[in-house]
Amino acid sequence: MDARAIIAQLRKGEDPSREELAWFARGLADGTVSDAQAGAFAMGVCVRGLSEDGRVAFTLAMRDSGDTMSWDLPGPALDKHSTGGVGDCVSLVLAPALAACGAYVPMVSGRGLGHTGGTLDKLEAIPGYQTGLGEDQFDTVVREVGASIVSATAELAPADKRLYAVRDVTGTVESLELITASILSKKLAAGLHGLVLDVKVGSGAFMKTLKDAEALADSLVSTANLAGCPTSAVISDMSQPLAPSLGNALEVAECMEVLCGAKGGPLAELSVSLGGVLLANAGLASDVEAGVAKMVDVLANGQAAERFGKMVAAHGGPIRFVEEWQRFLPEASVIREVKAPRDGFVAAIDGEALGLAVVGLGGGRMVESDVLDMAVGFSEVARLGAQVKAGDPLLRVHASREDKADAAATAVLEAMDIGDQMPDMPPLIHERSR
Repeated sequence: MDARAIIAQLRKGEDPSREELAWFARGLADGTVSDAQAGAFAMGVCVRGLSEDGRVAFTLAMRDSGDTMSWDLPGPALDKHSTGGVGDCVSLVLAPALAACGAYVPMVSGRGLGHTGGTLDKLEAIPGYQTGLGEDQFDTVVREVGASIVSATAELAPADKRLYAVRDVTGTVESLELITASILSKKLAAGLHGLVLDVKVGSGAFMKTLKDAEALADSLVSTANLAGCPTSAVISDMSQPLAPSLGNALEVAECMEVLCGAKGGPLAELSVSLGGVLLANAGLASDVEAGVAKMVDVLANGQAAERFGKMVAAHGGPIRFVEEWQRFLPEASVIREVKAPRDGFVAAIDGEALGLAVVGLGGGRMVESDVLDMAVGFSEVARLGAQVKAGDPLLRVHASREDKADAAATAVLEAMDIGDQMPDMPPLIHERSR
């Protein structure tokens, strides 16, 4: 095997063989392939692409570059993946609700990326919650609680970690084939029996147009199914924050309101919709509508909240978190309203700009080593189409200092457009089960 020959094939628009792709992925993981060769490979795929067979082969090669899991459980091992957005804390609602419906959820999640928040960061806003469980402890929590949300180990798809860093500095992040392999290599390595993909579209998503979101959804679904993992996708709207709060502790609070039955809204609606697809595909419900009904029931009767509480305790968090969550979550020292500058309607929200404003407050990372302020962010964010008068609150800023609150308020007024007419309202779910 020769990295130069594999790169030359890509340059000609030819797929390397499965054996060559497997060798290259192992080389990424163990250092046999140099950074220069990894960059040339990424550029070759970005410019020339891969066939469907090649995309599947490379995804499986990335999966097999490290450890893989397998689950022998009384029920199916299910999971979901979101392509990223703002105010998107679905995992914290979905995982315990699925567990209450008879599924098992071994969820390997990530941290914040760019303007989007990370599930692990949100969970670490809960005092004591440990995301880095060992393999045996992870297995125990999944079996006993039904759900466990953890960070990936260094041994899970290590080729992806190496290639991702190379893509970031070589301008090849947007390659559909490389995005597909990156997302699915880790999910396939988790040994799942079923997966649902929440592909976001809109101002707060990486995919800004429906056409791009459809292309990504099709690539992910076809690759995952051909790789042996039953998978569906939902394309959901991210032209405004999913939950009316952005920031780690603030989003946990939103999830607790949903889990405890105090709040509905888009967060609850999308969570039960994704769960309905998974339950139907796994045979735990007769169809998607029946799956949605089961999800609604376990949220309403408290079973989902109970599972969440058990998961938090099993990960080292407070035993009575569900009953007393308000007193456990950190609060910012500066809280102030940002007010509408004039009468009108909330006509547009730049979700990416709002997400970056949270990063500026300290709620996200500028560099990997940054320590997060779990308390900061935005709450009570006005929804698209809301009619406001001058002086009405658009949202509340939660900050550590007055100067940071000032900067965030300026960013909010630039990100939220007040117009004279009601905007066209996008649906929460654009397409289901691609």
